[in-house]
Amino acid sequence: MLSTALVAIESTILATAVPSIVADLGGFSQFPWLFSIFLLAQAVSVPVYAKLADTVGRKPIMLVGIGAFLVGSILAGFAWDMTSLIVFRAIQGLGAGAVLPVSITITGDLYSVRERARVQGYIASVWAASSVIGPSLGGLFAEYASWRWIFFVNIPLCLIAAWMLIRNYHEKVERQRHRIDFGGALVLTVGLTLLILAVLEGGQAWAWNSWQSIGAFALAAALLAVFVLIERRAAEPVLPLWLFSRRLLLTTSLISFGVGAVLIGLTSYVPTFLEMSAGASPLVSGLSVAALTLGWPISASQSGRLFLRIGFRNTAFIGLGIALVGTAGLVAASLVPNPITSALACFIVGLGLGLVASPTLIAAQSSVAWSDRGVVTGANMFLRSMGSAVGVAVFGAVANGIIDRSGLGEQSGAAIQAATTAVFIGVVIATVATFAGAIGMPRVHVDDVEHRPSETSDAVNPA
Repeated sequence: MLSTALVAIESTILATAVPSIVADLGGFSQFPWLFSIFLLAQAVSVPVYAKLADTVGRKPIMLVGIGAFLVGSILAGFAWDMTSLIVFRAIQGLGAGAVLPVSITITGDLYSVRERARVQGYIASVWAASSVIGPSLGGLFAEYASWRWIFFVNIPLCLIAAWMLIRNYHEKVERQRHRIDFGGALVLTVGLTLLILAVLEGGQAWAWNSWQSIGAFALAAALLAVFVLIERRAAEPVLPLWLFSRRLLLTTSLISFGVGAVLIGLTSYVPTFLEMSAGASPLVSGLSVAALTLGWPISASQSGRLFLRIGFRNTAFIGLGIALVGTAGLVAASLVPNPITSALACFIVGLGLGLVASPTLIAAQSSVAWSDRGVVTGANMFLRSMGSAVGVAVFGAVANGIIDRSGLGEQSGAAIQAATTAVFIGVVIATVATFAGAIGMPRVHVDDVEHRPSETSDAVNPA
């Protein structure tokens, strides 16, 4: 829970301070990189950490992640321009790539499927507290002190989490020699970096039909194709392709991708929208977006009661329906900027996502044995991070394009309102696409996966 708090607070504390950071360091068009680079570093490192967690144990990988997150936070607090801050955010992302998936994997190790429905409430309480603490701290630091403290506050949290983990968590791991697929990890990193670069800089640093844009997209596609070939031949692939050959794992991963896109579209743009369109203070805008991460744990803590009765798939459907109502409501609320209506819409979205993310992840985890649980959890977290990374890149490209075409500049409230309204429409589209992906999820009940060996196919309970 302490380790999870590191990522949970980081997910909300930065967005409220974006206007203050831009005012100090400049570069509004670059601010999406603060989120993209963090998420990209997290995404590409998750499969490596997940594989290592299955081979050398969960505890050492968790401590490495906390250490990297600590170093990145200290450096980010001393950033001297937007470029250096982006680089240091990447180091933070490398740490988060270990912390969140490994903590979830540890939970999967310690508790059965039925027990996890209760334990999810404990983990959800961390997100609930962070949803208030994060934006409040971010707003207070940005308004009354300095945005740099949003990074320095991580120092005591990292030290306490590491100390408690060393003191209280003990595991027995059978030591074996393994070969980590570093080649595949490197190709995946470069390919995804080029993809994000092409999306974010297209129409900004270069035209969409320029040789730079076409070349970046083409090279990214080629490298991702090479990555697939490497994974097919690797003795111990960093992202095993069999994960995507099972319908349950494939559909839950696609759902996770969509959840990541929806989540980042709101947490990264709602605060900026309210501060620059409605004149809200950083503290008020932070509390508005906190409603999303407050609604999420409330429903996640109760999701166990649902999926134990009606199954994972039906629970996800209910959650996506609620999220769709919330995202549509946010589009309507954006026409007349107001913190209260925006907060209400975010809260409804959070309620929906809490019924989607937790049940689908638990279903995926429970369908494999211990030796594969880290990889499955890592793949799910990888797709969520990639959904967020690609999502913020696409949304950033849309927002920057609208602001440029308006001719009013990035300080214009009208231009910001038009741009963020377009982003919120994109979030609605992402929610609908996620709903479509969930249709393919097999109707699996808890009893079908609770004692299911890792080699079993998705033919269990085909109805």
